[in-house]
Amino acid sequence: MRRANEDSALAEWPVFVVADGMGGYEAGDRASAAVIDAFREHVAGGDVASVGQVRAALAAAGSAVDAVAASTDRGAGSTVAGIALVEDEEGPAWLVFNVGDSRVYRHHGIELEQLTVDHSLGQELVESGELRQEELATYARRNVITRAIGAPDSTADSWLLPVVNGERLLICSDGLTSEVSDEGIRATLTMSGRPESAAAALVQRALQAGGRDNVTVVVVDVLAGGIDEQSDATTGVPSLAHEEVDEDSTTIPVPGRGR
Repeated sequence: MRRANEDSALAEWPVFVVADGMGGYEAGDRASAAVIDAFREHVAGGDVASVGQVRAALAAAGSAVDAVAASTDRGAGSTVAGIALVEDEEGPAWLVFNVGDSRVYRHHGIELEQLTVDHSLGQELVESGELRQEELATYARRNVITRAIGAPDSTADSWLLPVVNGERLLICSDGLTSEVSDEGIRATLTMSGRPESAAAALVQRALQAGGRDNVTVVVVDVLAGGIDEQSDATTGVPSLAHEEVDEDSTTIPVPGRGR
């Protein structure tokens, strides 16, 4: 466990975000906090978000992290991953986005799907065929980041997906995925009940596996109001939980909320 917590998170309707700062003790925590502040200012607080608001938040985050980097000798950067509820022509949808190797997963039934694609050296080698997917977990440089907020390449990837009743969304820093396999994540999300229980269980698994990095997760459950098979609906109704591990390895829960 790192002595300084360089992760930050936001779980305020209609946006849920995790940021993992880089730059060491003097800057990493400030960089991730700057990213979260940008999303809180530009996206949080409304009934639904817009693509324009998310773009504005990413741009503001980049400027804020540049300011942090300018005040340090080592520079600074941050990953970011998240989801924002938006209105699409077909109904409510999740705008899923990421820069770096923080991730968004979708769990439905007993199936787990990674929605984001890591911006990392290891992932690039897998995509080019130089590294097999099963070798990625043990590749020594798998966590070398190729995109980040505050880096020369800070381009965000994004996807627009319908809100589906019964789905569970997980947003997490690499402190989770470096310690717990996708199968371990899937099993924990499948067996856990409420989102706060799932979040706490995931953090505990990462700590038990070594906890060599800060671990931050946000779990969002869609209870009703999305699409159910072929039927349409108008409003997503999630409950949520946020678990974050600080330097003393304690957890800070954010209570569930419905809308």
